[in-house]
Amino acid sequence: MDNKKIVDMNEEGSQSQLQEKYLQTLDTIEDGCVLQGTVAQIVGDTVFVDVGYKSEGRLSLNDFDNPPNVGDVVSVLVVKKEGRGGQIQLSSKLANEKNTANKLEEAFNTKQPVEGKFVSVIKGKEEDKISGYEVSLVGGYKGFCPLSKADVNRIDDPEKLIGLKDYFIVEKFNKNPRLKSVVNRKAVMLAQIEETKRDFFEHIAVGDVVEGTVKSFTSFGVFFDLGGFDGLLHLNDMSWGRISKPKDIFKKGERLRLRVINIDKDAQKINLSLKDMTADPWSNFEDKYHLQQVISGKIVKITDFGAFVEMEPGIEGLSHISELSWTAHVSHPSDLFKVGDEVQAKILGYDIGARRVSLGIRQAQENPWDKLAEKYPIGTRLTRPVVKVTQSGAFINLEEGIDAFLPVDSISWTEKIKDARTVIKQGEEKEVIVTKVDPAMHRIRLSLRDVNDNPWVTLKNNYPKGSIISSEVVQIEENGIKVKVVGDIETVIMKNALQTEDDESGASAIMKYKVGDKVDALVVDINPAQNKLILSVRDAVAKERKMEYEKYMASSSDGEGSYTLLDIFSKKEDN
Repeated sequence: MDNKKIVDMNEEGSQSQLQEKYLQTLDTIEDGCVLQGTVAQIVGDTVFVDVGYKSEGRLSLNDFDNPPNVGDVVSVLVVKKEGRGGQIQLSSKLANEKNTANKLEEAFNTKQPVEGKFVSVIKGKEEDKISGYEVSLVGGYKGFCPLSKADVNRIDDPEKLIGLKDYFIVEKFNKNPRLKSVVNRKAVMLAQIEETKRDFFEHIAVGDVVEGTVKSFTSFGVFFDLGGFDGLLHLNDMSWGRISKPKDIFKKGERLRLRVINIDKDAQKINLSLKDMTADPWSNFEDKYHLQQVISGKIVKITDFGAFVEMEPGIEGLSHISELSWTAHVSHPSDLFKVGDEVQAKILGYDIGARRVSLGIRQAQENPWDKLAEKYPIGTRLTRPVVKVTQSGAFINLEEGIDAFLPVDSISWTEKIKDARTVIKQGEEKEVIVTKVDPAMHRIRLSLRDVNDNPWVTLKNNYPKGSIISSEVVQIEENGIKVKVVGDIETVIMKNALQTEDDESGASAIMKYKVGDKVDALVVDINPAQNKLILSVRDAVAKERKMEYEKYMASSSDGEGSYTLLDIFSKKEDN
């Protein structure tokens, strides 16, 4: 009996506790509150949810974004505590909207990023001007992101952001889902960049390899985006070889691995290198190259003093202007080559420490001067065109790239020419004789006068010193008369050599002659090497008188008449 009483008392206590709990539940449920309930059953399109109320709540299956299963715990909002038939009315959709609103409001208050997606471009008052974007937020809420707050970089094509999912800061919140909240993506990006940058400077050291995206070009290099902040790749650090235009090598948006070569934490500057990703080509120069080796390369730069030839990326050699051609008269290397030309050259010398190589382009070719003496021996007679004339002589082209020189004093045996341009014209052909070949100095001398016999030698042979020669007066001068002898050789008979009488003056002696007169004179001296001829009328007359005298004396000794000196001179004057 006592036991039964105890049981009854326990049952009464349990019922009391349940009733108290039920009453407490009723006190916490109000219209508009959000509860957690369990899906009890699903009948057709109706979902029954147990929220601990006196009866299960019911709501349409369409009220859920994702259909639930029996036993699922779901959030519901109490639409009406005492609905039709005393049954509680619930809504999952309204619960989600309220939860979303609470989350967005909390994110607004705490400045925590929320996820969103760019869905469309919004234009301003001016039709062609974009003011910003419509952004889809959680729970059907929408936001407006101004164009200036959509990205950290300039937006050239606004349409490119459409469909992009990212995080935003809620700057102004509207609880009404039909009104747009104001959001800011740029603020989230700047915070991420600052965090990435801080992490970079804390953990990256010189020598580390990083990845970057080509962002922009300058005259001195390329800026790479390392995660919202920039690193500079200078022209000198792009390649071991020569690069003049970075845009020819890199493309905007291209992603590359680079080595960090300098970090300035105070100035927040980072220097990068691409060439240091590979070995220095000079480190094994002597393993690949040696003196007198002929290499193939490409001309990469032309200056006034020579041409630079790239042997391989990072190694360039200079071929001085004097080493470009065996035959061409090079005034500037661009006369022969242009950047990009493929050439062969011989290594003449190198200095690894100074990173210099001396090359000879002409040394990689056969020197035509080596066989020129054999091809054009002294005495060779040939006819070639005149390519250039100067005061001192003329240049005559023997073959392509080979010019020979005709000195002005080798033009004529007899005429004293002071300026070759007065007798020789560019373009005309001349028959000449090779008189000298100097392969070492790259010189060939020609003679125009040697085509014919030297009239001076002929004159000396025919009229040796002491002989009498006939001449013709061609000019009367103050100090004598200019005469021409055989071979068109001219000389001046000085006035003292014209005086035939003791009392005759030099002036009167000159006056006895006029142009065209025939004059006999004695050869006092003749030197073909110096083109020198000295004549004397006085000595010729003296010689003739002597011969007359000797003839007289010879005839007197034979008894064939007698003559006095007076007779001889009188007879000559009569003649």
